Parts: sequence; structure tokens; C-alpha cells
Amino acid sequence: MFTSTGSNGLYKAPLSKSLLLVPSAISILLTLLFQHYQKFFAYNLQAIKEDFQIWRLVCGRTICLDLKDTFCSSLLIYNFRIFERRYGSRKFSSFLLGAWMLSALFDLLLVEVAQYIFGITINSLPSGFLGPVFALFVPFYSSIPRVQVAQVLGHFSITNKTLVYILGLQLLTSGSYIWILALSGLVSGICYNSSILKVHRILCVPSWVAKIFSWTLEPIFSSAEPMNEVRVGMGATVDIQRQQRMELLDRQIMMSQVAQMRRQRQQQGGMINWNRLFPPLRHRHNANYQDHRPSEQDTPPPTEVSEEQVARLMEMGFSRGDALEALRASNNDLNVATNFLLQH
Repeated sequence: MFTSTGSNGLYKAPLSKSLLLVPSAISILLTLLFQHYQKFFAYNLQAIKEDFQIWRLVCGRTICLDLKDTFCSSLLIYNFRIFERRYGSRKFSSFLLGAWMLSALFDLLLVEVAQYIFGITINSLPSGFLGPVFALFVPFYSSIPRVQVAQVLGHFSITNKTLVYILGLQLLTSGSYIWILALSGLVSGICYNSSILKVHRILCVPSWVAKIFSWTLEPIFSSAEPMNEVRVGMGATVDIQRQQRMELLDRQIMMSQVAQMRRQRQQQGGMINWNRLFPPLRHRHNANYQDHRPSEQDTPPPTEVSEEQVARLMEMGFSRGDALEALRASNNDLNVATNFLLQH
């Protein structure tokens, strides 16, 4: 699964790319060259609770000291880059920030519960960005379609999600107390995604912070847009072909889900005559339409369009021009714009 055609595998995923490169590089350097600095990145709960060394939360919950954990978490972050592509870097970073903070709290609570119920004293936990990685399994399970790829022995199905779950299981079994990090990560992911708790409204990255990182770090970690799309089946290896097919199937199923949602809305609210609301985008250069356009003085100023929503429509296969016009015509309503583009 950890394959790509050049750097295009991380296109539109600068945050995922930075999480792949920076922590992995630091982890390798600490393991091979700077072993005497590893003590500063140990996830020492005793020092945090008794000596109030809060900085250990940041260091110990960011950099892995075990190369096996580094490798597995990097593979999972690469596969979870689809969420940054779908929702944008700011929303993706807000999820990671919220999951990191919640899982830090749940780590401490679970350690106290384990000591109270089982009498187990836990002074340290495995280091690394593991809580948010396990939290990403929550949206992965709930929002990524399950597509069968193969069948083993006629009974066991291999899907597009099987290898990701195997990687998660490998990471779960790599340490004695890593189950605490996994459980706290899953619980934090459920809490952050909960529509009842509304945690995502509190633990989020402010827009001004997102703009600063967009100006400073995004140019460094951004990947070039692929100039020519490689056709499915043209990959250099079987793994690349499988990855391309899975991404294509994910896009197709996402579009079918959107179409199903459109049909349900039409059944509830009646059929909508889209041509009465918007001029056909495919014939916007038609002479009759040009003759009946309002004058420039009567035309209201164009609505400011969200680039995040434009990116989501382009991921569904629509051109940038059509996405811009549909969003302007629908006043930035993504569902209405998607429905209109699917019908035209």
C-alpha cells in the first residue's frame, strides 16, 4: 500500500507529507546517531505527573523511538492521506490536534484505571504520534467504502481496507502497553466525530494559524500536481495498479453515494427543476443564453468560493470551471452544487 507514482501520491496532502518526513527522519537520527538524546523523547508518565514536565507530552507523543512503530505509523499516515484530500488541510489538522489532545487525557485516565482495577503501575508508554493515528481508524471505518478485491478459500474476503487493518494490528501488537494508546486514540476519534459532543467546534485550528502554516510550510511540503494521469493498469508493479484501482473505486462509490443522497432529497422535497434555477453549465456559451443574460450593471458581484469545496468537487471528477460556477450559483452550498453537476 505504501506506493505511489513519484510524489503525486501525496498531491493535495502537504500535512500528511510533513508527518511522514519530519518525525520519521528525527526517529531515524535518534536511533542511529543521537541515542543519548532519546531520553528527552521518552513518554515518561511519572515525570509528567510528579515533576510536571509537560514538555514530555509534546516530545513523547510526537516522535517514535522504535523504528517498527515509525514504519507502521508512516504507512498508516500515507493511507489516511485521503482524508486531507477530501476535507482539506485545515479540517484534517483540526482532527489530528483534537485527537492528540483528547488521547493525551485518555492516556492518563486509562493508566489510573489500570492501576486502580488491576494493580498495574505504568510509568511510561510507547512514544510517538500513535494516538491520532489510531483515532483515524474511526473515520476510516465509517466513511471509506468497503470494496472486495479478492476471496481466499472461497470464504474470506480481501477488501481495499484489509491491509490497513493488518497494519493497525501490527502496530497494536508491537509493544506491551500500546493497547492503552490504541484505546485512547479510538475513543478520542469517536468523541471528536460525535455530533452530540460537538468537540470539533472547540478543538480546531484557527483560520489565522492555518493561513500562517499555509504561507510558510505548505510550499515546502506540497507535491506537484500530476501533469498526466496514468491509466489504471499502467502501474510499474502490481501494488501500484492495486492502489490506483482502489482510489478509482473509492471515487466511484463516493459519487454513487452522493447520487443516492440526491435521489432521497428529491423524494422528500419533490423534483427540482435545476434548469430553472441555474443556466446549463455545459451550454453556457450558447447564443440564446448570451442574449438573455442580465446586463453587467444588474449582475450582482460573484460569490466568494471556498477552495476546499472546489477541491472536493474536483476530486469527484468535475472540472475546476464547472465547480466554481456551480458553487457560485448555489451560494457555496456543496450539496446543491454536487446535485446540479451530477444532473448536467
